[in-house]
Amino acid sequence: MSVAAPAPAASADPPETPAAPPRTRRPWRAHVTMGVVSVALAVYVTSGLWSDPYRHVLSDNVGDQAFFEWLLGYGVYTLQHGSDPFFTELLNAPLGVNLAANTSITVYTVLFSPLTHLAGPQLSFVTLLTLNLSGAAMVWYLFLRRWLVTSPLAAGVAGLFCGFAPGFVSHANGHLNWSAGWVAPVVLWRVLKLREEGRWLRNGLLLGVTLAVGFSIAAEGLFFTAIASGVFLGVWSLARPVREEAKAAFTTVLRALGVAAAVAGTLLSYPLYMHFAGPQSFSGTGFNQRYFVEDAAAYLSFPSRSLAGLLGLHSDLAPNRTEETSFFGVPLLMLIVVVFVVLWRRAAPGRQATLRAVGVTGLVFLVLSWGPRFNWMGAELNIPLPYALLAHLPLFDSALPLRYALALVGVFGVLLALIVQELVSDRITSVNLRTGLISALVVSLLPLVPLPLRIQERAAEPDFIADGTWQRYVSDNGVLTALPFALNVQADGQRWQSYTMARGGPQFRIPSGYFLGPQTTGEEGRKQIGRIGAPPLATDWLFTRAALYGYVTQLTDADREQARSDFAYWGVEAVFLAEEITGSDHMTLYRGAVEATARDLLGEPEQVDDVLVWRIRPGVDPVDR
Repeated sequence: MSVAAPAPAASADPPETPAAPPRTRRPWRAHVTMGVVSVALAVYVTSGLWSDPYRHVLSDNVGDQAFFEWLLGYGVYTLQHGSDPFFTELLNAPLGVNLAANTSITVYTVLFSPLTHLAGPQLSFVTLLTLNLSGAAMVWYLFLRRWLVTSPLAAGVAGLFCGFAPGFVSHANGHLNWSAGWVAPVVLWRVLKLREEGRWLRNGLLLGVTLAVGFSIAAEGLFFTAIASGVFLGVWSLARPVREEAKAAFTTVLRALGVAAAVAGTLLSYPLYMHFAGPQSFSGTGFNQRYFVEDAAAYLSFPSRSLAGLLGLHSDLAPNRTEETSFFGVPLLMLIVVVFVVLWRRAAPGRQATLRAVGVTGLVFLVLSWGPRFNWMGAELNIPLPYALLAHLPLFDSALPLRYALALVGVFGVLLALIVQELVSDRITSVNLRTGLISALVVSLLPLVPLPLRIQERAAEPDFIADGTWQRYVSDNGVLTALPFALNVQADGQRWQSYTMARGGPQFRIPSGYFLGPQTTGEEGRKQIGRIGAPPLATDWLFTRAALYGYVTQLTDADREQARSDFAYWGVEAVFLAEEITGSDHMTLYRGAVEATARDLLGEPEQVDDVLVWRIRPGVDPVDR
């Protein structure tokens, strides 16, 4: 996800005149200031959700917010029932969902289960999202101060950039995994500690635990961090000025890595088994790796949720607004090139080794983000790229290429910290150069100041669910579904299920849902390719088509017979239709078409509280449980 910071001590520049100022004697004052600024900016970005967390939803990604709220509710259910945190039968009845192969954020769901139980997944979601953004900025600040610069201002500017870079603000649209930008600097911190003499066991243990936690929260980001660390340390270690230093640390680092591998392997043995070989596991991803690539022109563009975007200077070169992973803009890219040249010319050989490693790491992730074919201004050109050779390898086949661009946030953050350190320490004596660099910093970073995330109203939880009336229509742990069936663009049924899990007590299962799973429902003797959601059957497609397009089918007896077969496969005992259904990005869903389809297919409903209910299995009587 980002790169390792420069190695300390021996590979740093020797003192020059004037000497770099000593670290402040009151670091906690700077730390508190940075913490307050980070939290304030994070609350500002998420303010739309905070204004009404129970009725507001992120309009650019309704589905992912529903999925992560579901996971938070499942955390309460897991602790209450002792259920498997990496596999559930509550979604996708009757097959279930492999949560290890999805983003299960298990550490978050457990730690925040008290808040989820008391205040609901909605409040836990916005709290975690806010802490992710502010925590990323704060941890990057601490990391840079520890390993790179002495100036609080230098570390603060770079930390705020890393925490609120366009890609991470974009991923704040629903992604509790990718918005956790603090994972990378924590892992990198532990990696850089591995070289300490006499502490290989302790440091190896701590790194192993860190890796296990990071895997739970952001497995794909952890994979990127591992690649970045390997590239950086490999390039740095081969540089002649630091080669002997690297050799001296090799044995200690190797021992620590062995301990880390043993600890992480032990802690992750079951989730890794479930991820790669467990029930309902799959290979690859449900997303097209040729589509989710970084358009090279996107690097030159500004993001939609920024001051530049507010002025209409953004572009639509991302697959969607949640995946604006680069969008740094021309001024910042030009500044980074100039900063690299300035720092290189002023650096001693040891620091040049660090800069070379940072630069190579950035170039590697830049090329990886372009995917298997080069894209420019929305068009895929017939220019093959290195990722075409990696796309089918394990782990690489599960990653989306455009997200590799997020690693450049760490690269740019390192360079920004170094140049601000040079400016505040008065080591750049040329008035013209100082003025030019300060002006360029303002011009480059000001347009990227984030705006609040876009929100919309979502359907309120029906009294039928909130009051527990649903229990009269479903047997214990039976299957109940809202209409239309839960999907990424119509996720009400899934999030309402999460609310019942968070409250504790009896629970129902649902067919379908928003998740990643195998392509088909049957076993084919080999691992299947991933897809989004369950393979649709004829009956759920009737309701989905009605909701999305307002299409009402002229049903036949064959359709009704197919519906009986499909409902029997799912084990559905009852279905219900709420007064309102929520679509993504202010999408209008055609509730009237859904009701007309249900009446034609299932007959007249019962009006129960504020929903229409159709009982599917006559053997299940509406009695209190």
